[in-house]
Amino acid sequence: MAEGDNCCTNPLASVNLNLEAQPQGWGEVMLMADKVLPWERAWLPPAIMGVVSLVFLTIYSLDPSVLSVSCFVTFLCFADYLVLIQAPRIFGSNKWATEEQHRFHDICSNLVKTRHRAVGWWKCLFILKEEKPKMYFMAMIVSLAATAWVGQQVHNLPLTYLNVTFSLLLPGFSQHGIRMAKREINKLLKQKEKKNE
Repeated sequence: MAEGDNCCTNPLASVNLNLEAQPQGWGEVMLMADKVLPWERAWLPPAIMGVVSLVFLTIYSLDPSVLSVSCFVTFLCFADYLVLIQAPRIFGSNKWATEEQHRFHDICSNLVKTRHRAVGWWKCLFILKEEKPKMYFMAMIVSLAATAWVGQQVHNLPLTYLNVTFSLLLPGFSQHGIRMAKREINKLLKQKEKKNE
C-alpha cells in the first residue's frame, strides 16, 4: 500500500516503474550499455571511438541514399524484433540477480531524471518566451544563426560524428571527470596544507 501511495505522490517514481516495465528484452542490452558507457575498463573509450569511427567511415564510403536510410530503419526494426526473441538466450535466463535488478532500476531512474530535466529546460524556454519575448527572440535568432553558420562551414557527417561520439563518451566523462577533479582538488589541498605547515 505504501508503495502505491509513493507512486501516486511522486510522478517520477510512477514514470520510472512504467519505464522498467516497458523494454522487455532490452533490459539486458541496457545493462551491457551501462557497463560500457561509464568506462568500467580503461580500453573502453578508444573502443567506443573506434566503433563509432568505423560506422561513420562506412557511411561516408557508401554515401547512402534515402532508400539506404529506409533500409537501415528496416534493419533497426528487425533488430528490435530479434532482441525480444534472442536476448534471453544470449544473455542468460530471464531471472536477474538482485544486483542486476538494482542496476536496471538505477538506469531507468537516470533516464527518467534526464527526461525530466530536458522537459524542464523546454518549459523554461517557453516561460522565457512569455515573460521576456524580446530576449527570447534575440537568443533564438543568435543561436539559430550560429547553428546555421556552423552547418554551412562543416559538412553534416562530421558534425553528426562529433555529436554521436560526444554523446556516447559523456557518461564516462561525467563519471571519471568528477573523480579526476576530486583527485586534483585533493592534491591541491594537500600541497596547500604542506605549505602552511
